[in-house]
Amino acid sequence: MRLFLLALLLGGSLPLAASQQLNLYSWADYVPAQALQRFQDTTGIQVRYDTFDSLEVLESKLLTGRSGYDLVFPASTSLARAIQAGALQPIEAGEFTHAASLDPELLALLAEADPGNRYAMPYTWGTVGLGINLQAVEQRLGADAPLNSLDLLFKPDYAQRLKDCGIAVLDSPQEVIAIALNYLGHDPYASAGPALEQAAQLLAALQPNVRYVGSARHIDDLARGEVCLALTYNGDAGMAAARAAESGQPFEVIYRIPREGTLIWFDSLAIPVDAPNPAAARQLIDFLLQPEVLAELTNELFFANASLAAEPLIDPQIAADPDIYPPPELRARLFAERQLSLAEQRQRNRLWTRFRTQY
Repeated sequence: MRLFLLALLLGGSLPLAASQQLNLYSWADYVPAQALQRFQDTTGIQVRYDTFDSLEVLESKLLTGRSGYDLVFPASTSLARAIQAGALQPIEAGEFTHAASLDPELLALLAEADPGNRYAMPYTWGTVGLGINLQAVEQRLGADAPLNSLDLLFKPDYAQRLKDCGIAVLDSPQEVIAIALNYLGHDPYASAGPALEQAAQLLAALQPNVRYVGSARHIDDLARGEVCLALTYNGDAGMAAARAAESGQPFEVIYRIPREGTLIWFDSLAIPVDAPNPAAARQLIDFLLQPEVLAELTNELFFANASLAAEPLIDPQIAADPDIYPPPELRARLFAERQLSLAEQRQRNRLWTRFRTQY
């Protein structure tokens, strides 16, 4: 009888213990530490925070299954693939108290990857644009250089003059090709041969002036002055700017959203289909969607968030920065990531291979 009672006691305690832990998988320092501590103190749920350093690692965990994680932070493209693979649980905005204050325009853009916003809530958002060593570029192009234009990359007259100080391009075929198509006046997701051939010719003209194509190297290279122009994420340019300033470099790294329009990215909150503790994940999503928590995140990391109610709580300098929160006329020219068919992806990968062959 004692053994039976002991087994019953131990067996009954297991679900309780499990319910008090949540396994989180995200970028490093992507949830403010003080906010996470408040969540743990308020709910009693202890959070194990594991980090990834690339979206490929996160995607592999999601698509392989049995990751053991309750809450993950996929970007738009990863989100679309995970939904397509059945790797995420459906969630509804009505489940979350603070979802009502999310910007409907941004939700509509995220719906390109998550139709109906059925699998994810937006966490942060930003753009792909131009990371610039201001002094190096102005030295070569003059003080009236079009810093907010993709002409710096795609017009040979400019790119040839910047070649010696270094141009880097993000190694992301879907994103870069979409941006090139948009620059040419085409649908960013056009699949017609003539539009893609024009994009191929545009990239071919850029190719001799590019120092390299890469995914993270340009952050330190911008900060050290080893490249002067990079087509990159706003967050990467922001890190480069901070590192340049901290190391006392005699130049300033800035970021500009291209006036021609560009891609908007989202990092989202989603629950794996086999999450051990989805109820706790839902509690944390609702906590993270609080305007106070999202404003705290934006004030610390300089990433825009999707909560309209958070805007009054954001540092006025950040809220007024048009390269973090673009004005309506520029925001109207942003386009979202979209899931392409396998045939379209292969078509673009072949184009990209032609472009980056020499790197």
